[in-house]
Amino acid sequence: MGSFTAAALLEGLLFYLCFIPLLTFHEFAHAWTASKCGDDTAKDLGRVSLNPIVHMEVIGTVVLPWLGILLSIGGSGLASFIVGWGKPVPVDLSNLRNPRRDDSLIAAAGPAMNILLAVLCMGIVRIGLMMKSYGLHDSGEIIMMLGAKLVFVNLLLAFFNLLPIPPLDGSHIVWNALRLSYELYIRIVHSGMSLILVIAAINIPGVREFLGEAIRTTTLLLARMYGI
Repeated sequence: MGSFTAAALLEGLLFYLCFIPLLTFHEFAHAWTASKCGDDTAKDLGRVSLNPIVHMEVIGTVVLPWLGILLSIGGSGLASFIVGWGKPVPVDLSNLRNPRRDDSLIAAAGPAMNILLAVLCMGIVRIGLMMKSYGLHDSGEIIMMLGAKLVFVNLLLAFFNLLPIPPLDGSHIVWNALRLSYELYIRIVHSGMSLILVIAAINIPGVREFLGEAIRTTTLLLARMYGI
């Protein structure tokens, strides 16, 4: 039991160490795209940055993810109810040249960044495989494991955030496509209902199956790209 706990804790630590920088790139992409679309609100707050600190929130980025990891290690079913997040990137729609189009572009930028990073990180897996072929088995195995974890976390961030549930990125895209009221969207987000909807959604078997299948299929496609 002790070794299993240690292995599970190491797995959780590795996940978290991957999660923070990849979340940073995700939020940076939102802020950078907002600036390019005419809104410097996030830029003026220092959010067009790859400094993880400016994108972290104590509860969403530290406390809850670690609580989820510890509950998972302990085998608690409560772990599935834990979600984490970065500090939301503020966007002033009135500054955007084309509010609905640009808001959708800003929302899509985060998942797009993670998918791009997943493509690059699969290259790390390929490097590890090459190291093993040259006799560097242990080092190659570590590099492959790190690359695979980075690919997984990137794709998890991408596809999870594309779910069409406020305040996730996918909800902006769907909301704008259907030309629904911004006022209603803001009311949903600030009412606290959105967090309940997200927690409920990730505990629906069909949603979990969709995320798992999307991650598996994309991982296989990226592996084939690299001849793995």
